[in-house]
Amino acid sequence: MKVILFYLWLLGLSTCQFPRVEQNLPIIESIRLNQWGFYPDQPKRAVVIDEQGSSDFMIWDHLNERVVFRGEVVLVKEKTLSGKSVGLIDFSNFTSSGEFQVILPGKGKSHKFKIEKKVNQDLAIASLKAYYFQRASTSISEPYGGIWARPAGHPDDQVEVHASAASQERPEGTVVSAPYGWYDAGDYNKYIVNSGITMGTLLSLFEDFPTYFQNQNLKIPESSNLLPDILDEIKWNLDWMLAMQDPLDGGVYHKLTTVKFEGMVMPEEAKAQRFLVFKSTAAALDFAAVMAQASRVYRDFTPEDALVYLKAAEKAWAWAKRNPDQYYQQDELNNTFKPEVFTGAYGDQNLTDEWIWAASELYITTHNLRYWEALKKSDQAFKLPAWPTVSWLGYYSLIRHAGQLNHLPEEWLSVLKINLLDEARELVKMANQVAYKMPMGIKERDFGWGGNSVAANQGILLLYAYQLTGEEIFKTNAQDNLDYLLGRNATGYSFVTGFGSRTPMNPHHRLAAARPDLPPIPGFLVGGPNPGQQDDCDYPSDVADESYVDDYCSYASNEIAINWNAPFAYLTNALEALNEK
Repeated sequence: MKVILFYLWLLGLSTCQFPRVEQNLPIIESIRLNQWGFYPDQPKRAVVIDEQGSSDFMIWDHLNERVVFRGEVVLVKEKTLSGKSVGLIDFSNFTSSGEFQVILPGKGKSHKFKIEKKVNQDLAIASLKAYYFQRASTSISEPYGGIWARPAGHPDDQVEVHASAASQERPEGTVVSAPYGWYDAGDYNKYIVNSGITMGTLLSLFEDFPTYFQNQNLKIPESSNLLPDILDEIKWNLDWMLAMQDPLDGGVYHKLTTVKFEGMVMPEEAKAQRFLVFKSTAAALDFAAVMAQASRVYRDFTPEDALVYLKAAEKAWAWAKRNPDQYYQQDELNNTFKPEVFTGAYGDQNLTDEWIWAASELYITTHNLRYWEALKKSDQAFKLPAWPTVSWLGYYSLIRHAGQLNHLPEEWLSVLKINLLDEARELVKMANQVAYKMPMGIKERDFGWGGNSVAANQGILLLYAYQLTGEEIFKTNAQDNLDYLLGRNATGYSFVTGFGSRTPMNPHHRLAAARPDLPPIPGFLVGGPNPGQQDDCDYPSDVADESYVDDYCSYASNEIAINWNAPFAYLTNALEALNEK
């Protein structure tokens, strides 16, 4: 009875007996936390930068204007990369829904955040809807694009074969039609290699959580058809990728591009001639992997398309086998072919991982043992996916489909799972040795070009570990990395446009820079802190995790890209799907 009375006393204290506090306290940027929100039952943590000692904190109910939780700020022994002290605020035991702020009495308050059951639903939808806004060869109409509606640009029905890609059947200057697809990043070009990891990640997201996507509405023109919206959006890029394959020999052009990046103008104003450039082995293998995976994903929806995808994949694989060393080396090509091309190179000189990915997806889809022969002696060490490092896109798929692969040796598969779990456990272990208490930033090299995709891809790894083991610690650390992207970081920014109180307002994105009167399109993840600072913009800090500037000029830290949004979309949608179970 005494225990019950004590519990009731605590409950009353948490809801009505905390003192009212001054309501006009200022927002203090030293409180770093997820500026969007938390699930009621997930761990909830924030940090205070430059904390010199322990003090109290309160949780302020913004709607009801009262204090609803109190705790102690605990000094963390680890320093930030810039040598600052950090205090940890843990309010995991507070599970009420609503809109709240953290208050440091006498100092100030944090940005607002939400606690609710489907807290990431809008974020998850926006992460995928962002691809709709990146569509080439179509207008974005007001019913679907709102204030970001725009005329069509880049029909790409009069693309010329570049001298580097010329063949006897398709000589230099041959006009080819290759419409659709997504603009790659802040620019308006389209690249097969970067589309590869993007498509592989998004297709894997659907394969991992197919039921979740049956009812998701992205509010795109195809939303009323029978395909899940995520597959409608992916198909827009698939149709472009198909046009990038030479139908005569199966080779795949590396990119569709202007010779130089166009100015910061809207798509309909960017009219420079576009070219199909070079056929590369990397492009062929990435293409083969995507098409093989797409074939099995679309088989139950559009079997005719699935057959087309599989045939395209097998033709690309055959071309790569005949041409295994066609590396894209832009500087060397410019010494030989004109006009010279200066857009994104995506040049990869080690294709071991591309062979693994393509063979994995073809083996899963066809069950043909010749693809297993290409896999059985492959390097199984864990490597976090990135556009030049794609082997684990294939390995994730093999783990996902292992139950249907009768000839996949259990010992070989076990090594994959062990390597995955070892890497995930190391992330969890090392996260406690970082000031911000999360996997992101364990190593300084986490911060670099597109470093925010490292945080998201670590989250994917951790969610695979969670699915394999059921251990909550893996999901918790994945959520920590989402917290990083949404504000619990050294910059104090939520790195997602439109989500949070302090978000990128000037991303390196032509669709944003050309219309500065509008807020940025929501749902895009910017690249994040990059100590390389290759753009020579004016950065506030040279410290690795602080090396970020919200400026149009900063393509090194503030650009958007389809391959960075893909793991972010995976992380947010996967957490929503898992939360529904």
